[in-house]
Amino acid sequence: MRPHFNLMKIVFMGTPQAAVPSLERLVADGHEVVAVYTQPDRPSGRGHKLAASPVKESALQFGLQVVQPSKLRTDEALVEFENFGADLAVVVAYGRILPDAFLAAYPKGCVNVHFSLLPRFRGAAPVNWAIVNGESVTGVTTMQMDSGLDTGDILLQAETGIGSEENSIELMGRLSVLGAGLLSRTLDDLDGIVPREQDDTMATLARILYKEDGRFDWGLPAASIERRIRGFQPFPTTYTNFRGNRLTLWRANVIRDHAGAASPGTILEAKGDTLIVACGEGSLRISELQIEGRKRVGVRDFLNGVNLQTGEQFV
Repeated sequence: MRPHFNLMKIVFMGTPQAAVPSLERLVADGHEVVAVYTQPDRPSGRGHKLAASPVKESALQFGLQVVQPSKLRTDEALVEFENFGADLAVVVAYGRILPDAFLAAYPKGCVNVHFSLLPRFRGAAPVNWAIVNGESVTGVTTMQMDSGLDTGDILLQAETGIGSEENSIELMGRLSVLGAGLLSRTLDDLDGIVPREQDDTMATLARILYKEDGRFDWGLPAASIERRIRGFQPFPTTYTNFRGNRLTLWRANVIRDHAGAASPGTILEAKGDTLIVACGEGSLRISELQIEGRKRVGVRDFLNGVNLQTGEQFV
């Protein structure tokens, strides 16, 4: 790894696994991470025990100070933030909007790592919506944060293709590593980079995902449903109704000329390792699925457990 000469005091703000590579890179590059902000511990699992965020777990391994405020918009929270005396804050999927006073607290402001090629896919779920919308290319942007929703000036960008079978978990994993490298380059030349304004006319929104987004209509084209299956992982997933139970689809591929005149949701073929369902346009070959309350299985195991007939319908 090349030497780094522009070393700074940094407050890092992030929560999910996607933010961990950036934190690790800051430490590896030799920056002084004076504090790590992350979301409060949340109940998790069947026992609802409090669980630390991936960023907190990483920070503790490095012996870094962890701060988990329940609120940012208080005088006490601002004073604590200011007292760290950092050169700048680095924000990667922290999960909260920073008040203007936080953005202005440090001499070099706040630098954000955003997982899209801004101004496209501003918002909470850029990786998911890039897949769902059928994008073939995405990337990472480092940005000087302002008070808008991902509207700050662009510092650097790096792009990558989206695999035809790649789901959002896999893509986020790749982008998190790409983003860590881009952050390193950005901070190395922070004073030399000329920020450029975003073109608001090219902006698109990647809104937050809700549970109901996962319920799909078989009347959609097969290609659209397949992208939702890949894009809505790990949440909200993509699901339909099967004999009164929720049925989650995890993997599928498109068959364009199979459906014929069958109504959407009709089972066209169900034997062995083959499960084909008619869609509004084309059909879908399902390869991995899960009935509510049971584990994910391949088609053969699924069909062995149910008496599924050709002509039956998912709704």
